[in-house]
Amino acid sequence: MTETKLNHGIIILLEFYPSWLALPREKRRELAGNFYSIIEKYNKYVKVKFFDADAFGDGTYTDFIFCETEDLKMYHFMWEEVRDTYAYSNGYFKIKKVIMGVQNAYQKFEEEVLKMESE
Repeated sequence: MTETKLNHGIIILLEFYPSWLALPREKRRELAGNFYSIIEKYNKYVKVKFFDADAFGDGTYTDFIFCETEDLKMYHFMWEEVRDTYAYSNGYFKIKKVIMGVQNAYQKFEEEVLKMESE
């Protein structure tokens, strides 16, 4: 049986603290640049989109990231590197919640396990 790769959608809710906002914008850009370079390193495996949510959220998060990947190992490795950044390890922001799902998972189950034809 050929195994189909599954596309995972992952929403990461973040909270940036007032200590982050207190930094000069130039310093924030520098620290964010470290983060973006890690994202770029993994962009072959993980597609990442950033969203600012301060004005829209319920107050439990300030930003969120949407990731898509078929390779959870590389996704995990990316976040290991993010956790080692100065901004993360010095408490400027934290991951509040991770929400994950699998795109069209029930169809893959029907096709691969139940041997039903796709519609």
